[in-house]
Amino acid sequence: MQIATEAHRLWLLNQGQRLLDFSKNARVADGFCALDGMGEKSRKAEADGILTARMTHSFALGALLGIPGCHAMSAHGVDCLLHHLNDPDHGGWREKRADIAGRKQAYYHAFIALAGATCKEARIQGGDLLFQSATHILETHFWSETEGVVYESFSADWQDREDYRGANANMHTTEAMLALSAATGDIKWLHRAVRILERFVHHLSRQHDYCMAEHFDADWNLLPDYNIERKADPLRPYGLTPGHFAEWAHLTLKAEAHAIAKMGRAPAWMCPDAEGLFRSAVEKGWCHEGTGGIVYTLDWERRPCVTSRAHWVQAETIVAADILYRRTGHEYYREWYQKLWDYVDLTMIDPKYGSWFNEVDAEGVASGEIYPGKADLYHAFQCTLSPLLPVAASLAEAIWLSKA
Repeated sequence: MQIATEAHRLWLLNQGQRLLDFSKNARVADGFCALDGMGEKSRKAEADGILTARMTHSFALGALLGIPGCHAMSAHGVDCLLHHLNDPDHGGWREKRADIAGRKQAYYHAFIALAGATCKEARIQGGDLLFQSATHILETHFWSETEGVVYESFSADWQDREDYRGANANMHTTEAMLALSAATGDIKWLHRAVRILERFVHHLSRQHDYCMAEHFDADWNLLPDYNIERKADPLRPYGLTPGHFAEWAHLTLKAEAHAIAKMGRAPAWMCPDAEGLFRSAVEKGWCHEGTGGIVYTLDWERRPCVTSRAHWVQAETIVAADILYRRTGHEYYREWYQKLWDYVDLTMIDPKYGSWFNEVDAEGVASGEIYPGKADLYHAFQCTLSPLLPVAASLAEAIWLSKA
């Protein structure tokens, strides 16, 4: 059951094209960089590894759709990841080209694996090599077979492992592993994704009424005060992050769909747990103050903590609402889908300069407490694409299925 009418589908396609066009200016010699609110680079712009990986993936999706310019943009990203942002001495990738001593983050490497899988499917030059390199690093260093999750980070030489375990890195690794499974047909990646989901979604989130806790020590003890002095941290904020509840929800449903397609069955807990996470995201995260929207974080009493409205939070919740509606047929999800898109259209889409404000305040005014400018393409673009495609392990696989 599709939400999208023909007019809505055309609107989504147009919005996705505008996002891709806006981000083409992010290209620099060694990758992709952040853009300001008007879509301009700073004079000293340099490639950012996470943005490069996510834009490489996004442009590869555009290439699969047949959108001109996207193949070349994605090929540029692949080349830069292989030859500029890589670490030739120790393996893996640097977040900045000159950051020789920086830590190797699972979060970042998950996006490189995702980019590799998408570029492999889109037949981008160098995509197979990026895919092979990324999966080798993922298996060699980050994956813990004993625990069924990934380690968080290492020193540049892989000798020092961080004494911290986080939900965010494991969530994006789940996304990457589903894409790896789709790109290769190797269901070991699906089994690993399900192991991560079972720990975080089926066990940890249920312990907190489907509000996903984020921060743990190496022995999986909850760290409730983690980053209490840095509540608006862009990657590891204090408290609870409702946008992640929704993101885990739709990843669970994609894993369910992929498991049924590949094995004829999926764990019975997947859809009920996804529904629980979504309800927590919207019913606890939506703030009626000002123009509405889902806040960035909640405290442990489920009250708004960092009240800025991050664009990715709304985008991931839209994706979850659409997939849950298609999975269940319940009007509750269709109504939230419409409500969220109304909010995004009226507060986050910039009709003057293009793209989305990456963050707005309670009144819908562009702000920069967490995310200044318009650095991100990945979340918003995928939000415009997902409702147009079948539910599958990855958007690349969904595009292929839509062509069949």
